[in-house]
Amino acid sequence: MAITAKLAEIEQCDALIKAKDQDLAEKVKEGEGAKDLLKADILKRKELFGEKTVDDEEVRSLKKLKESEQVKEKAAGSLLEIKQQLATNATRINDLGKEIHTRQTLLENDEKGFNVQLRKAGFTDEENFIACKIPTDQRTKLETDQNLIQTRKTQLNARKTDKEKSLVIETAKKLSEESLDVLSVKHDESKITLDELLKEIGALTQKLETNREAKVRGAAMAVRIKKQTGIFDRWASLSSLIGSSDGKKYRNFAQGLTLEIMVSFANQQLVKLSDRYLLLRDKEEPLELNVIDNYQAGEIRSTKNLSGGESFIVSLALALGLSRMSSRNVRVDSLFLDEGFGTLDENTLETALSTLAGLKQDGKMIGVISHVGAMKERINTRITVQPIREGRSQLTGPGCLHIKSVS
Repeated sequence: MAITAKLAEIEQCDALIKAKDQDLAEKVKEGEGAKDLLKADILKRKELFGEKTVDDEEVRSLKKLKESEQVKEKAAGSLLEIKQQLATNATRINDLGKEIHTRQTLLENDEKGFNVQLRKAGFTDEENFIACKIPTDQRTKLETDQNLIQTRKTQLNARKTDKEKSLVIETAKKLSEESLDVLSVKHDESKITLDELLKEIGALTQKLETNREAKVRGAAMAVRIKKQTGIFDRWASLSSLIGSSDGKKYRNFAQGLTLEIMVSFANQQLVKLSDRYLLLRDKEEPLELNVIDNYQAGEIRSTKNLSGGESFIVSLALALGLSRMSSRNVRVDSLFLDEGFGTLDENTLETALSTLAGLKQDGKMIGVISHVGAMKERINTRITVQPIREGRSQLTGPGCLHIKSVS
């Protein structure tokens, strides 16, 4: 009966393998169909892109800009709601402070009660109580050992009872009335039967091994299909993310990557100028910039809300970041700054000038156009523009031989 069941099981496995092979063929066919659909979609995308005009795209961009402004207004409303939530949180913090004070009082009362219980139990103080305690790991080990010993004792008692019962039952039995010679003949016959069964089991084992190898080959094919499916899904995902008939998604994606790199370089410069702000790309408009205000608990603000001095610091950081990013392909040795220093306070001005001095030490030529008096004290090499008369001015300084120019 056991051999018949094994044969039936083998036939079921063969049927399952055939079903899996058929399913595999269907999956391969579906994959080929998906590739054809992808090729057709690519051709359709090229046809659609060829019909677009610049004027139409400009109209669409203006429409998108208007929608972005509407989103900005909604964001302002959300900012107001967040501020209201902050006020609510402040009230909550105050309430929690009161609750902490109440719980502190309860804790003190509990400690007094604990000391009373210690004295009742015969301990002088808490240190005496702790000194008398068994370490937690030792107490845990003793409890574990006790449980194991109790469990082992129960198991041994149960086995003893079972063995005693079996002994009584087997003693009462008469296993055979036949002679030893007859039992020897039957033993030899059983041995022959056993050998035949072992041969049949060997044949079945070989069939099972063949079936296992077929399953391994099927699994390897499934892995290949899964790998190809993953490649197809990756390209399909890439198409859905940056593919569009007008190419706008890809342009925004590529420009966003460039902007991300520039923001990274700019933040490296910004931390040298100010510990208050960090630049961040807008989540809704990836090509717009916001700032993280560390003085306002990390609040995210629009760069349009910055003051004149703050805008100058951010602009300077962006210019320096753009200079570093561009210098990877083209060496940029000169940087000219036109005004903006008059909007800075004394500390910020000092930081900005120190940063520019550091660039000069790196071999950069920094040109500053400014009317701020403090700039004269910090910059040794200067070209002064002095108004004279009739709308003319006179240049004095290194390389200037009383050059006059119209102001």
